[in-house]
Amino acid sequence: MIGYPGLAGRTIVVTGAAGGQGMREALQLSVLGANVIATDIAPTAPEDYDGTPVEYLPLDVADESGWRSLAAAVASRSAHPLRGLVNNAGITHRTRLGATARADWDRVFAVNVTGAMLGIQHLAPLMDVGSSIVNVGSVAALTAHYPAAYTSSKWALRGLTHVAATEYGPRGIRVNIVHPGFIDTPMTAGAPVMMRSTQLDLTPLERVGLADEVASVVTFLLSDAAGYVSGAEIPVDGGFSSTAGAKLLSDRLAHSALNDSPPADPALA
Repeated sequence: MIGYPGLAGRTIVVTGAAGGQGMREALQLSVLGANVIATDIAPTAPEDYDGTPVEYLPLDVADESGWRSLAAAVASRSAHPLRGLVNNAGITHRTRLGATARADWDRVFAVNVTGAMLGIQHLAPLMDVGSSIVNVGSVAALTAHYPAAYTSSKWALRGLTHVAATEYGPRGIRVNIVHPGFIDTPMTAGAPVMMRSTQLDLTPLERVGLADEVASVVTFLLSDAAGYVSGAEIPVDGGFSSTAGAKLLSDRLAHSALNDSPPADPALA
């Protein structure tokens, strides 16, 4: 694992950290010396945190009172100042626009957007110069994916990121967003087989990503190595968002050209 400066001894809060990307982010940061507070909606800590210095606190990111309590707990630990927040918590809902119920739309936005906004509102006042906030978006925030609520919420998170980077920049607080592509996590495990295979057809690296690969980029953005990086959007998607589907088109054209080649002339054999 790459070591990054400025993480040791700093308190960093990671939401949605009961598994997947959030857990890998929390564990990587802990190994690098950060005092990590991992949160999620589950009432008890996952066994993966047993034997590690990661502290687990239950938190529903859509509940403002929960954020208020977390902020008070963090503020009481003056020996380890808060220097980072990872808004990783997120949920998906795979329905098309015409089939999306209002209640599901509101639920997705409550977690994916409002949760991040509340986290920034309540924890940024505790941060000082050199602090960093990282929002976890999605490749769906860069393209027109079909799940209407999820895609729209991640586009909204992009806007929140840039607003926060502008507002908190004068205080020396950096705000960035990463956009994971198709990452091997519990959230993507339930994706239809056709969706998974098509993702690979559209991804230049032709493989799914790993949660640790996303965590490494998040860790970099939290560290002093990214001290002049703010308002950035970084895809971690194997090249998916850069091709606009051109890879699949190119592969099919190449296959078609191969199959459409005229047969060899026996007289020339």
